[in-house]
Amino acid sequence: MSLLWRFLLHLFLVAAGATATAEAAGGALPGCPDRCGNISVPYPFGIAPDCYRPGFRMICNSSINPPKLFLSNGMVVSEIRDADLVVEGPIARNCYKPFNLGPDVILTIVNVTGTPYTLSYRRNKFTGLGCDTVAYNLQGRYMSDLSSGCVSFCNDPSTISNGTCEGIGCCQTSIPRGLQQLGTFLMSQRNLTVTFNFSPCSYAFLVDQESFAFQLTDLYSFLRKSTVPVVLDWAIGSQPCDVVAESSDYACGSNSYCFNATNGDGYACRCNSGYQGNPYLSSGCQDIDECADPSTNPCSHICTNYLGDYACSCPSGTTGDGKKSGNGCIDSRRLPLVQIVLGVGLGSAFLIAIASWGYWALRKRRMILLRENFFRQNGGLMLQQRISSHGNAAESAKIFSAEELERATDNYSESRILGKGGYGTVYKGILPDKKVVAIKKSKVLDETQVEQFINEVVVLSQVIHRNVVKILGCCLETQVPLLVYEYVPNGTLTHHLHGEGHVSTLSWDIRLRIAAETAGALAYLHSETISSIVHRDVKTANILLDNEYTAKVSDFGASRVIPLGRGQVTTLVQGTMGYLDPEYFQTGLLTEKSDVYSFGVVLAELLTGQKPLSQTRPEEEQNLAIYFLHAVRRKQLLDILEPRIRKEASREQLEVVARVTVWCLSLRGAGRPTMMEVAAELERLRVSPSHPWAPATPDSSAPTSHASARGGISDEESLLREYSR
Repeated sequence: MSLLWRFLLHLFLVAAGATATAEAAGGALPGCPDRCGNISVPYPFGIAPDCYRPGFRMICNSSINPPKLFLSNGMVVSEIRDADLVVEGPIARNCYKPFNLGPDVILTIVNVTGTPYTLSYRRNKFTGLGCDTVAYNLQGRYMSDLSSGCVSFCNDPSTISNGTCEGIGCCQTSIPRGLQQLGTFLMSQRNLTVTFNFSPCSYAFLVDQESFAFQLTDLYSFLRKSTVPVVLDWAIGSQPCDVVAESSDYACGSNSYCFNATNGDGYACRCNSGYQGNPYLSSGCQDIDECADPSTNPCSHICTNYLGDYACSCPSGTTGDGKKSGNGCIDSRRLPLVQIVLGVGLGSAFLIAIASWGYWALRKRRMILLRENFFRQNGGLMLQQRISSHGNAAESAKIFSAEELERATDNYSESRILGKGGYGTVYKGILPDKKVVAIKKSKVLDETQVEQFINEVVVLSQVIHRNVVKILGCCLETQVPLLVYEYVPNGTLTHHLHGEGHVSTLSWDIRLRIAAETAGALAYLHSETISSIVHRDVKTANILLDNEYTAKVSDFGASRVIPLGRGQVTTLVQGTMGYLDPEYFQTGLLTEKSDVYSFGVVLAELLTGQKPLSQTRPEEEQNLAIYFLHAVRRKQLLDILEPRIRKEASREQLEVVARVTVWCLSLRGAGRPTMMEVAAELERLRVSPSHPWAPATPDSSAPTSHASARGGISDEESLLREYSR
């Protein structure tokens, strides 16, 4: 090609690129505003009607100066980026009361449920600030699942190091993937009475770790802050790339590619190599002209731009790769012809041999690495180790293929969802032999969640009991691990006690049988397995019912095995507020008696039909355990029982079950019964309604949890009230 034609081609490509770039200027749809104040608002976001994809609407308040950009839920947006955006998040604050530094805010919530946004687990850190700070984060639909937290203490500013958040003046912990809602709950151990001179307030918040570097001055200067930057990841829809690629709603424009979201569901788009712009516009990705500026282009002599690429070449009479970073162009006449021929021939033969060998080796290696990667990612090595340490307990569990479970769940259709929890989603599946199963699909995992999944497989594989959900197998071939267990068709006990249209539908006889069967299952876990298994999340939502209302204890993702010879283990506090053992909450020491306390709350639910936490009760009695204990102490137990229970149960049955409930709700674990004792008492009462002995009436002489003789609330009730706030 002559130099003239090359020049004309170059001018044409530059002109075409400039025109297309002008059309895509601003990154918004044609005719749509692309800025709010000094913040760029590219498509798929938008601030005017018909200027955004569903779910990506934003609000620009131009009545203030400078204008402010808001999410549809009211959070202030400070920056929109390629795959995430920055918003202003709330700060929980608790200050020394005599200083009167303003209202305390001990509970805050960041909530983006129902939107395309997810809290970034890579960028954000849950942070506690201060020298008398106990910070918890809460998850779950009703902010009742205590997930994790951190503590920060110090008695002297000289012990604090700037730039570190390791528990002295500042503490931090990570958050799991896939979160769209996070609550922050703040407490202090000594009400700031020791630290008020240099740390008058405690703070807790979720913050972008790249925007926050702890300094000693934060202990008093943070009082002037009302928000901190929080990063939200965003994605399109809820389906992966391979599902939506042929859909009419596919968001990626020309010259772009799709990649699956790494934090939750959905996908995102990115311009192909050699292109730049907005990949969500139909022609948003435009060619990068690498040759436009001779001083910066990568070629030493001749640079030719192509769509999505460029080429370096050498003038006539020279040879080389023509690149500034390579060997450039050298005079070909300086090379002997024989050397050139030999070099080309030997080089070509060598390259062909290497390429052939490399192709087959790489293909084989990729298959091996893919299988090994998923196996390791889903805890395969850990599962092998756990199984070997437990003998042949898991031999009956089947290893399912990914294709089998995709067919069983109709490609994980939303219509097959049975429920969602803190550790994943449960689907209804139908195997080729028409057997109905439940398939638990964990969320995208971090290291902690892998351990929880493997823990559930190992724990369930050891358990053979009619009132414990039975494991059928697992699958480790997919990006997230899958657990297959028996299908229990009649929902949860929570649904039958509190679900709309189900209040008072369970008879007393059924409730008593459910209580006895659940107690028997927990007693089996505590006393009859090789090592004691503590469930750690006993609640009505984890008690499933079949069509005959037989109870099945489920969801062992949080369970812990206590080795023989040890009565307790120290763990990060985990469970559900309202059911959580206050002694475990305070000390972090997990024992079998923690399950006993939680079961006591379940008994109180069965008797009263009321939820474990309710804002409809007086503030000091919003916790059901406190409410129940108060009623017993005031001799008003019959007043809080569900009307159907008062009508169907005998006085003797109510006396015995109420007595067992109060016994289980003792503040100290040492004062509670074992689950074996509870199960024996309930089973005897169920089988033989005419009890051979009559205990003291709860309304007159049942245990009152060490309440004061003056009628004040007990130490136990005070602690329950504190941890349930």
